[in-house]
Amino acid sequence: MENGNQKCCTAFQGFQRIASGQLANVALKTKEVIDRGEHEAVLIFDDVTGDQIEVDFRGTSQDVLRRVETTSQTTAAAAPADPERIAPRGPGRPKLGVVAREVTLLPRHWNWLNSQPGGASVALRKLVEVARRMNATKDSVRQSQDAAYRFMSAMAGNLPGFEEATRALFAGHRERFAQQIETWPVDVREHARKLATIAFHEVSAEL
Repeated sequence: MENGNQKCCTAFQGFQRIASGQLANVALKTKEVIDRGEHEAVLIFDDVTGDQIEVDFRGTSQDVLRRVETTSQTTAAAAPADPERIAPRGPGRPKLGVVAREVTLLPRHWNWLNSQPGGASVALRKLVEVARRMNATKDSVRQSQDAAYRFMSAMAGNLPGFEEATRALFAGHRERFAQQIETWPVDVREHARKLATIAFHEVSAEL
């Protein structure tokens, strides 16, 4: 079942990777493992955030798929709407999709904004875009670090080198990180590296 709203994820049984891909496909493969009666714990992780994904494996494979699809649709429906799609479109800006919200500033801030070409609204939008571009790298690094840490905490918290690997992760020390996780089970080690890739790549690019 292909569904653009579904998460990409990876499932593990113990330290062994079961499958990676869209949640529906991963859930089916994980269901097969569970139905074999194997006793090691099964965990599924979001490939972007590193969060654990809860799946109800009771019943048949079709039951599992139905619940996964329902959950994905509910999540998509609850997601914040795209302002460009729902915002009223005023005259002269048919595609801008501007959303009006309250902003509280000091008088001197308002004075400066109002003196800018286009007025306060235009100036604020330009400032936000500049800040977004300037912080994009830092945001990517932080998200990658957080995702790797969540996965590592769940899967490798009791493995040797976990604490040092965590320090290296947040310090941006790629080689030190690789050294500390070298003895970990292969699938756990490789997934931790995958989640941390953006963090180390972006840090290296800044140096």
